[in-house]
Amino acid sequence: MWQPTSDFIKKTNLYGVMNQLGFDRYQDFYNWSISKPEAFWETTVKALGIKFKVPYSSVLDATDLENPLWFNGAQVNIVDTCFAANPKQDAIAFAKEGSDAITYMSYEQLEHYVDQIAISFYQNGLKAGDAIGIDMSMNIEAVAIYLAAIKAGFKVVTVADSFSPDEIRVRFDIVKPAMVFTQDFLIRGDKKLPLYDKVLKAGVERIVVLSATENTDIRTRRQDMFWDDFLSKEFTDFESVAMNPLDTTTILFSSGTTGNPKAIPWNHTTAIKSASDGFYHHDIQTGDVVAWPTNLGWMMGPWLIYATLINKGTIALFEGSPMSPDFGLFIEKTKVKMLGIVPSIVRAWKSKGTMEAYDWSGIKCFSSTGESSNPVEMEYLMQLADNKPIIEYCGGTEIGGGYVTSTLIQTNIPSTFSTPALGSEFVIVNEDGILSDKGEVFLVPPAMGLSFKLLNRNHHQVYYDGTPKISGKLLRRHGDFLVRMDNGYYRVMGRTDDSMNLGGIKISSLQIEELVNSHLAVMESAAIAVSPENGGPSLLVLYIVPDGFTDKELIQYELQKLIKAKLNPLFKIHDVVIVNKLPRTASNKIMRRKLREAYANS
Repeated sequence: MWQPTSDFIKKTNLYGVMNQLGFDRYQDFYNWSISKPEAFWETTVKALGIKFKVPYSSVLDATDLENPLWFNGAQVNIVDTCFAANPKQDAIAFAKEGSDAITYMSYEQLEHYVDQIAISFYQNGLKAGDAIGIDMSMNIEAVAIYLAAIKAGFKVVTVADSFSPDEIRVRFDIVKPAMVFTQDFLIRGDKKLPLYDKVLKAGVERIVVLSATENTDIRTRRQDMFWDDFLSKEFTDFESVAMNPLDTTTILFSSGTTGNPKAIPWNHTTAIKSASDGFYHHDIQTGDVVAWPTNLGWMMGPWLIYATLINKGTIALFEGSPMSPDFGLFIEKTKVKMLGIVPSIVRAWKSKGTMEAYDWSGIKCFSSTGESSNPVEMEYLMQLADNKPIIEYCGGTEIGGGYVTSTLIQTNIPSTFSTPALGSEFVIVNEDGILSDKGEVFLVPPAMGLSFKLLNRNHHQVYYDGTPKISGKLLRRHGDFLVRMDNGYYRVMGRTDDSMNLGGIKISSLQIEELVNSHLAVMESAAIAVSPENGGPSLLVLYIVPDGFTDKELIQYELQKLIKAKLNPLFKIHDVVIVNKLPRTASNKIMRRKLREAYANS
């Protein structure tokens, strides 16, 4: 347990706003944030310093709860607010695994780089409204390309660099970017992992290649080019393109309970949601150094950019493995204030003791997201920085941030959430369709950051169709299984639908099953995620009906190779269970919940 002192509380962003508005109790401030959303968000955009090119006529028009209008009448480009800090302040600190050197880039330098890239888009034939793709490491260039595209009025399609060519193709086929930015290789320790080749196999039309090594030996197609050839030699300021607050800036992907991933557009208001969570819940302040091992293909990549830069902090980027000693030294040297992780990383740190050699006492708080955490491992993490709190943070790509989280003005208990996110409301509904302290989470719209369209699905059917009505409120489906404890705090216990989080990556059971079923040794399969006995990241278990072949170890070996090649090398099979048949409902749907219960009791 961590308890904030009175002096500590008074230094937080959250206390500052509450004090300004006359709130003494956090619960009263939270209640105001959801009962008076117009006033809350107007206060928040002023606190964040959001720059509008044309002012809004109203903060919120909630006539249509599924499609609310935020900042009606305004014109904005969120990138303008990303450069409101002192131009000489550090915007990025960057290092690579295997090197002692740390590169610092000021806000002024980063903005010049962004402008140079924005000019380069147009010089290379792109036009406003086009989509560009990014599939590369989270480095200075990735951040600059991302911001430049949005500043220039483009949409950015982001894909994680760990995906297989098939998974990359699925995502780029949905949006079809005019140009994709990638690297020749990913450098992981002593390994050079091909990335350009993977993007090439995905059938991308035009690629710009950045070199991760000094002397790259790859050969490109005629229509592709290297970064130095793409980059303009002009060094002039670029005026950002004025846009509607709800215009698409980013397209991210999240799996559902059907095979292909959902294509979820973010807009300029999604960035405000991310920055708001960073301001209130993570207490990111001017000059704070913020690190979070992630990638632009996951929502925490864009979140990190917005939450840090809009709050005038410094993004600490480390290109390499967060398991390496170099990462621990990087966190120490850059004096990181807020360090975000997924619990799987902490488990590895604890098992090897890698980070115990470094001085992390300067950390103000940690944050944990992506999967369920283990209290023992989270307590270990707290002690790495002399007992600092952990902001548990649970949400989704379609939320733009969190719906349940913690604050630095409340008692902090490992692996628990102390509050719904400010400006967001949810209810817990049990299997009988009534309010409960244990059951499925449903969100209550409107809330800043909530998606209102999907590019490849019917948004209403995915999130609203068939949801219960509680106290006359429209409810939005989310899928998490939540428990409200006796002390009013919360724990997330996994998913109620057929999607799962594996190592912080969300994927549907069907995606795994479709691939597994393609193997000659498999007649049919069911993929489930199970929680370890003492809590922590989910484990992948496959139930297999074999096709005349029953060697469990060999089947697991073969399926692991298949998943590594076709889905993601980070997905590890914990166990394979051989069965004669799978349990099904009367409508022939696999009863995965029954399998989860059976495995837990085995």
